[in-house]
Amino acid sequence: MPDTTPATSTVLPLLPALSAQAERLVELGVHELAGLSATELRAFAAAAEAPAGGALLAVHPERAPASALAPLLRLDDKSGFVVTDMPDVDLFAPLDTVPLPDAPLYLLTGLDRGDHLANWTPNEALPALTAEARTPLLLTEGIHWVLQQPAVLERNHCFMTIGSRLRKPNGALDARTPALWISNGTGRDGRERRNAPKVGWCWAGNRHTWLGFASATSRRGQELKE
Repeated sequence: MPDTTPATSTVLPLLPALSAQAERLVELGVHELAGLSATELRAFAAAAEAPAGGALLAVHPERAPASALAPLLRLDDKSGFVVTDMPDVDLFAPLDTVPLPDAPLYLLTGLDRGDHLANWTPNEALPALTAEARTPLLLTEGIHWVLQQPAVLERNHCFMTIGSRLRKPNGALDARTPALWISNGTGRDGRERRNAPKVGWCWAGNRHTWLGFASATSRRGQELKE
């Protein structure tokens, strides 16, 4: 396995309060994508209890898929996008080992970008996270994280979301693994997208020194209240 001691350590800011996260999602129209009212979203945030380290408010991927969330990402004046060779992005579903709350809204706690796993392959990182009692983020959860905390995505310190994988008709996993990073504006991205937040993919057996593996300690939901 590669050395997991990071050369440098980035201290990320704390997540906003849940009420502020709810307002951010309302501002972006995410509640409408999810078929929820602004009142329902705000009520969930008001009733939820976040731990001392904060929590991320997420919408279930069946309610708000990655293709709808990605364009809402923004870094400076650049909007987010999905790479052209990932038209099936919304078919990347949670692994069987990543159970989701049976609710339209839920919380993730203990978020970590996984910088210490940079230069590992996704195939190596998944069992390592499991051994640490951590759960890999889904692609939609990673997008929610950047929507609320854009600073989590920075050059040379971006991340993969290997909780989402695509299964082939024969049941085997597609070799692509989704990730979030910043476009260089090359190739099919187009120069106009340089420095834009990007949803893309990497092969499950490849290493990237600039990609960590985002994870959390838990997911939990609760009933919506009017």
